[in-house]
Amino acid sequence: VGSLQFSRQSCYELLPNHLPLLSPASPSVRIIHLGHACNVEEERYTERVYTIREGETLELTCLVTGHPRPQIRWTKTAGSASDRFQDSSVFNETLRISQIQRHQGGRYYCKAENGLGSPAIKSIRVDVYYLDDPIITVHQSIGEAKEQFYYERTVFLRCAANSNPPVRYSWRRGREFLSQGSDKGVEIYEPFFTQGETKILKLKNLRPQDYANYTCIASVRNVCGIPDKSVLFRLTNRTASPTIKLLVEDPIVANPGQTVTLVCITSGGEPTPTLTWVRNAEGLPKNSVLKGGTLTLRSITVEDSGVFSCVASNNVGNPAKKSTNIIVRALKKGRFWITPDPYHNDDNIQIGREVKISCQVEAMPPEELQFSWLKNGRPLRSSERMVITQTDPDVAPGTTNLDIIDLKFTDFGTYTCMASLKNGGIQEISIDVNISSTTVPPNLTVPRGKSPLVTQEGDTVDLQCLVSGKPKPIILWSRADKEAPMPDGSMQTESYDGVLRFVNVSREMSGSYRCQTSQYNGFNVKPREAIIELIVQYPPVVEPVYTEIRQALGRAFSLTCSVLRAHPSRVLKYEWKLGTRLLTVGQFDTRDETEYHVRALNREGFGEYTCDITNEAGAGRCTFLVTGEAGLPPHLLICILCLFAHFSFSLSFLGS
Repeated sequence: VGSLQFSRQSCYELLPNHLPLLSPASPSVRIIHLGHACNVEEERYTERVYTIREGETLELTCLVTGHPRPQIRWTKTAGSASDRFQDSSVFNETLRISQIQRHQGGRYYCKAENGLGSPAIKSIRVDVYYLDDPIITVHQSIGEAKEQFYYERTVFLRCAANSNPPVRYSWRRGREFLSQGSDKGVEIYEPFFTQGETKILKLKNLRPQDYANYTCIASVRNVCGIPDKSVLFRLTNRTASPTIKLLVEDPIVANPGQTVTLVCITSGGEPTPTLTWVRNAEGLPKNSVLKGGTLTLRSITVEDSGVFSCVASNNVGNPAKKSTNIIVRALKKGRFWITPDPYHNDDNIQIGREVKISCQVEAMPPEELQFSWLKNGRPLRSSERMVITQTDPDVAPGTTNLDIIDLKFTDFGTYTCMASLKNGGIQEISIDVNISSTTVPPNLTVPRGKSPLVTQEGDTVDLQCLVSGKPKPIILWSRADKEAPMPDGSMQTESYDGVLRFVNVSREMSGSYRCQTSQYNGFNVKPREAIIELIVQYPPVVEPVYTEIRQALGRAFSLTCSVLRAHPSRVLKYEWKLGTRLLTVGQFDTRDETEYHVRALNREGFGEYTCDITNEAGAGRCTFLVTGEAGLPPHLLICILCLFAHFSFSLSFLGS
């Protein structure tokens, strides 16, 4: 026993805490902190406040008692919604956050439960302290009255720093500390509603001595060992807000693959302004190189288009900003549609009637777009019977129309719409449209057995609509049962073959889907449409997934397994087992739960009970571990042996 190296004192310390485990006990919990906190306040409204400096390691441990051993879960509230704390929960006893940041402050909860009584919950509020470098911004006020009888020049120096706790400021001019009333030309403001987080120094009617070095000192009074921080600003008679010039055109039109250089220079400002470039509300393209005020965009792409702004700042007045728009030439999405004679409500093409062929592309810049038409490969010019219009106010931009009036047999053939940009630089788009006596309007059907379509979660499924017609139009897919996006995030999805494939389907994809003919690449007639019903089956979701139950011999008890959701929800079957021994089977009626009753627990009744609830998609399982009187943990058994040996030795020694 002595070789186990257990001290008598350690055994005495262990026993009182663990002896209660001899019988079932509901959980209790307390939180201790490890590491170096700046301050830990005592219990206050069932929580403790733990103060830590930003960048240090937070380590909290949840000490629990109870039998069966409780399950532990850490959760966090407060903080921004986007700041997810380990998917909102952690299931370890010790919570450890390295280099904690300010947004990770908040209230942390430790929850312990073992199925006996109510869960035990303790919380601790973590307050993260920090102090950023202060920033001085300067604003000048120049006011002139009538005929310049009165002239005033006032300067405001504003100091601000992000901090927790609130920061206090002090000002120094040169080596002299400034305070309210110490200089008649100086006023110090500390706004009421910002709790000392900002302070303004007002210099009224500037005097020669006011041109000096000003230092703002920000302090949180050494809380958490955070030292004071300061910033210096030199005020001179040349201090001025920035002005800039852009040495570029606006807009800039470039071809894909070109290198574009934007040059921005400062034309004024003291201190010397800092220049930077931004694009819209996004970051700069990956292929950009920034050097001073020069921005170089190498191998520019269509995605790099946007408004680029040069911003100059020197903390005096407002930043200066000038912008230019970069347009990268592009031609894409060439489409056509055929409109039979609209005056006779035709759905197909007939000799002697009118027919219109429309062609549309997306072009950048749109003003450079130009169209030309060919018939059977030969240039086609506008005439009395073949009317070509480049722009139509009734349709979207980038569209050209060819109206064939009084259609004749000789008009059948292949018409080609050619789209290009005037200044070249990119490949033109060619779209062929065949007009013949075999041209027929579209028809749309759902194949037999394809609606309703039954599948299971995780499968790959194809929704299919059969489309006929010449030419075949594009098929548009959308949700028919609700205003919700498609699985790819768009409100409409295009399909050229009438098939819409879903990979790894989920239960949220269940519902009605609409397929309909588009005017694009087909007839511009009333859309044909069909509805497909998608049914996604999934196994029952049950509770409890696992729980431990302690019961004495001879006692009666019940086990309940509940169905939260399932599809199909009827017919559900259940099967109860103890280990591998089948206890009972059955089928759900109108209830959403099944119970198994034990009238008098015997020794053969201890063990793992399972309840499998099944439907066509699979099974959900509830597990119950039924145990009897608790045995001592091995290390406590050793301690008792140690104490027994010690007492035996003491008694024998006294007896001798």
